[in-house]
Amino acid sequence: MRNLLLVAAIGLTSVAFGQQLPQYSQYNRNQFMMNPGAAGIYDFTDITIGGRYQWAGFENAPMTAYAYGSTVLSRTKTRYNPSLRTSNGPIKAPEVNTGKLKHAIGAQLITDQYGAFRKISFAGTYAIHIPVTKKHNLSFGTKVGLSNSMFLQERATVLTSMPGYTGPAVNDPEYDAFIASQSSLNFLDIGAGLYFYSKDMYIGISADQLTTDMVKFGSGTANFDPNMHFNVTAGYKFPLNDNLSLMPSALVKMMPRAPLAIEGSVQLEYDERLWLSVSYRHTDAVVLGLGAVISEKFKFGYSFDMSLSQFNKYTFGGHELILGIMLGR
Repeated sequence: MRNLLLVAAIGLTSVAFGQQLPQYSQYNRNQFMMNPGAAGIYDFTDITIGGRYQWAGFENAPMTAYAYGSTVLSRTKTRYNPSLRTSNGPIKAPEVNTGKLKHAIGAQLITDQYGAFRKISFAGTYAIHIPVTKKHNLSFGTKVGLSNSMFLQERATVLTSMPGYTGPAVNDPEYDAFIASQSSLNFLDIGAGLYFYSKDMYIGISADQLTTDMVKFGSGTANFDPNMHFNVTAGYKFPLNDNLSLMPSALVKMMPRAPLAIEGSVQLEYDERLWLSVSYRHTDAVVLGLGAVISEKFKFGYSFDMSLSQFNKYTFGGHELILGIMLGR
């Protein structure tokens, strides 16, 4: 029969690892990418722009481009005092501020393409941060948006069109019916998250696609039955000396009818401006990362995924590059 190649492989892997949503390797530097409750943990406009290329070496391998941004609606302004000494030291990572009530808004735009399938989603976020103690805040965030899914027939490879195929031509009514029913489909996307944090720790739980495909616009089957996704994250920063700190963290992903996806990370930070990290994604990959704060307004990060899955003989790994923009810091 005429079968989609690579698409089927990607689909099987999605079932194995629960990867119906885009996968990120550098969420530790911006928890808003995983949890809407983390929008506004910094008292300025924080923007992250990134791209991810997964399974390099595969034709039509998964590619993701994304932009996340959040800002606090009100903040305490400090009047200029010429008697204050301005530091000429190195630029450091911004501090997480706690101990006060604040409201934040945010937005995200994601384009995710894998094989012959493409998904574009946009959502707006609101979060409220409530001080529990002077050093700890608890925030609740929710996001509401739309996701658009489509099937790209021109990117589908069928067996009878593969180079070197010498078998008989096969008529597959199921495939023809599938192609005929495809169209661009939009569905409502609602998520929520709780986030408890301080300067040195965080614990979060979030949920995505809470309405699954209950509210949709269009026709066809291009949505591929979206399921609820749940994420649990936690991390704690330990100071090693005046310049070095170590932060172990963990991520657990849960999705109906799929095994748990577990990831553990360790991040070493120097002088609050340079960092190295290593992560282990269970049965999937080892991830190496590095990054730096390069000015008051910009930071960057890069990570490389070394595959441990059944595709490691055919892929050159994965790459993810991000640029952080800090406005009004």
